[in-house]
Amino acid sequence: MIVTGPTASGKTKLAIELARALDTEIVSADSRQIFRGLPIGTASPTREELSAVRHHLVGVLDLHEYYSAAKFEEDALGILSGLWEKNDYAVMCGGSMMYIDAITRGIDDLPTISPEIRSLTLDLYNKGGLPALHEKLRQLDPDYLASCDLSNHRRLIHAIEICLQAGVPYSTLRTGTAKTRPFRIIKFAIDWPREELFSRINSRVETMIADGLEEEARSVCNLRHLNSLNTVGYKEMFAMMDGLMPRDVAIARIAKNTRVYAKKQLLWLSKDPSVVKLDPKQPLLPQALSVIRGEGI
Repeated sequence: MIVTGPTASGKTKLAIELARALDTEIVSADSRQIFRGLPIGTASPTREELSAVRHHLVGVLDLHEYYSAAKFEEDALGILSGLWEKNDYAVMCGGSMMYIDAITRGIDDLPTISPEIRSLTLDLYNKGGLPALHEKLRQLDPDYLASCDLSNHRRLIHAIEICLQAGVPYSTLRTGTAKTRPFRIIKFAIDWPREELFSRINSRVETMIADGLEEEARSVCNLRHLNSLNTVGYKEMFAMMDGLMPRDVAIARIAKNTRVYAKKQLLWLSKDPSVVKLDPKQPLLPQALSVIRGEGI
């Protein structure tokens, strides 16, 4: 069972309820919660939630460690195999689109990126922003540039890294062929009306600030060059610390950029007809269990 969907939609709570009902464990599919030291800004499961159900791939990496969707595919499939030795069910929870695709569709066989190329590409982005990435891809892989999301810096960086490491255009290595998985997959998303979802996002940001997001960001500010910190919440806090924007503007920008990210997640969901949308106005667990048992909602 995969509980996915936009940020602040209530994935963690439902995943825990599902795992407890099915007597199984949770594998996180969140590309930021996997790092240690960022519990507030990444909305990681609380200590109480972690103690309620065993979670895998939460807070297991140092901030400087490199990780990818391909490595997630390998790690998560290994964990799932172990869980299925004890139970017919496993729960995955997260909204990182590439991680969900890695499990449900698989990742093309791509070269491992060297530290030198990672550093070179990140430096290109840090100095020149999106225009620099666009120009580099125009040189290396114009076909990919013509079809990609021009505002998604992570995917642009990834494409450049592959081009440089493989020595051929990234687009020539993408098969688009889904791998066959020897297990049944059911994907759930909590279907909040957009305005209610955005209100939940705004409230979450307020809670993060109250819980100490600013202090958490200050504690890792010296590592701000790392890719693990190149994400919403920390970028705005770092800009505030640099005097580039007032505190209230930084907080408002976090909420705005989180809503923008949620829109991307919603667009991704809209292209996947297999996702079962749950009604947040009704108890969620019974809806999900009904689908698992083949009864429908």
